[in-house]
Amino acid sequence: MIEGLAPRLAELAAAGRTVTYGALARDLGLTGPATIARLTAALEATMEEDAAQGQPFRAAVLSGRLAQDLPAQGFFDRAAALGRDVCAPQAFIAAERAALRLRFG
Repeated sequence: MIEGLAPRLAELAAAGRTVTYGALARDLGLTGPATIARLTAALEATMEEDAAQGQPFRAAVLSGRLAQDLPAQGFFDRAAALGRDVCAPQAFIAAERAALRLRFG
C-alpha cells in the first residue's frame, strides 16, 4: 500500500470531491517511472479490501483526465471482476460516491 493513500481517499470521499490519477499521485509525493501503474495497483488493492468488507469502492473518487468525471476503464473492469454491476457506469459511480460520502462524511 502507498503511504497516505487510504486517508487521502477518505478525505476526498468525505468532502464529496474527485481527483485525477495524476493529481493524486502528486498529492502523495509519488514520482519516477511507472508512477500511475503503482498507484493503480494500490487502488485495485483498496477495491479488493472494500469488496471483501461489503463497502463502496474508495477508488470511486478518482477521475480519469478524459473520462468526464468517471474513473478510468480499469476501475470498471476491476469492479466487475469483484462482482459489482457496472452496466450503467454513471449511475454506479454516483451511487458509490454517495455511499462513500455517508461512510466518511
